[in-house]
Amino acid sequence: MSDTAQRTLVIIPAWNEAASVGVVVADVTARGFDVLVVDDGSTDATSAIAERAGATTLPLPVNLGVGAALRCGFRYALEHGYDSVVQVDADGQHPSDSILVLVDEARATGAHLLTGSRFASGEAGMRVSLSRRFVMWLLARSASRATGTRITDASSGFRFIREPLLSQFARSFPAHYLGDTYEAVVTAGRAGYVVREVSVEMRDRTHGTSSVSPAEATRLTLRAAIVAGTHLHFPVEPAPPQAAAVRADSLT
Repeated sequence: MSDTAQRTLVIIPAWNEAASVGVVVADVTARGFDVLVVDDGSTDATSAIAERAGATTLPLPVNLGVGAALRCGFRYALEHGYDSVVQVDADGQHPSDSILVLVDEARATGAHLLTGSRFASGEAGMRVSLSRRFVMWLLARSASRATGTRITDASSGFRFIREPLLSQFARSFPAHYLGDTYEAVVTAGRAGYVVREVSVEMRDRTHGTSSVSPAEATRLTLRAAIVAGTHLHFPVEPAPPQAAAVRADSLT
């Protein structure tokens, strides 16, 4: 196992993903990474299947939402000596062969938060409706201003997070819709952490459907935009001087 894999924990938040989580876990563990599946109150066999595939599982007694599940995963990572994590969805959208792309790019650029973008290459990736793509473009514009760098996919859940930002997210991380993605990017950028993205190919989910309807997604997106625009997003401590220096150097 490489040093990078030893220090990086792959976290998979999962809610009733028994149909796909086993394949995802097996693919990731085959690449040398430790895997933690945070079972967010599933009522199916998600935990049992994930364990058989090689993951450690952290079952939550009730469904708390992706952000809360991730916060539990972040705390687990720090308590067990990892200095970075990669979030991977349980539905098969995030290809395991791109995990090292995220890790290597983040370490090369000094990024504390690096997301895998569906749109950075400018080519068509996953099937996304025009209305949804427009909303995602608006969020990306806002995230770009907050981070001081070009962001094309502010709602991507495929990402690398490392210290010292990981400790901040372990203490305070929202569970509401877009709080764990778009709001996290904005918060990290405004606090002076280095935020970057890299182009990756993603797939359509292999099983299931989104838990949020289009109408509900529109309402919650508007809420997220208002929260970010009024600077009412969740707090993190400012980046330490050395982290801020890395960001300043990377922007020159």
